[in-house]
Amino acid sequence: MKRPAGADSMLERVRAWRALCPALTLRSTFIVGFPGETEQDFELLLDFLREAELDRVGCFAYSAVEGAAANALPDHVPDEVKLERRERFMQVQAGISRARLRRFVGQRIEVLIDSCSGDEAIGRSAADAPEIDGVVRVIGAKRVRPGEFVTVAVTDSDAHDLSGHVD
Repeated sequence: MKRPAGADSMLERVRAWRALCPALTLRSTFIVGFPGETEQDFELLLDFLREAELDRVGCFAYSAVEGAAANALPDHVPDEVKLERRERFMQVQAGISRARLRRFVGQRIEVLIDSCSGDEAIGRSAADAPEIDGVVRVIGAKRVRPGEFVTVAVTDSDAHDLSGHVD
């Protein structure tokens, strides 16, 4: 799959970025099941994922695309293996995301409100891309309107979302 041979240098770069900007949000997208990918290759990818602790990660299973050179490569990974690897990958990432989001509990963050319903609102932090990433669920948001920025005291987190109340 031509995974970067410089995984160690990439990890060093991630550490350096985080040292300079601890609040940095790192995101990436990965592909699993590329022709020729072995179980050992996949395990190396999981090791990288665990060590890099990226904040927002997507993953998709390889599929042939018309005209792609990869279509002619040998050793295509069976569909059921690709899907199982994607599931394992996302389980590992969910644990990483859960741990990364837990660091926000007890903090105050600025949130852009996207929608309101009663005294609850849904918004996103600077780390959250709309319709892609998790959300910030805001309780006690009777006076907020979509498009407003509010300070939220974060009280809870899960693998994808934060929850809190207007500070």
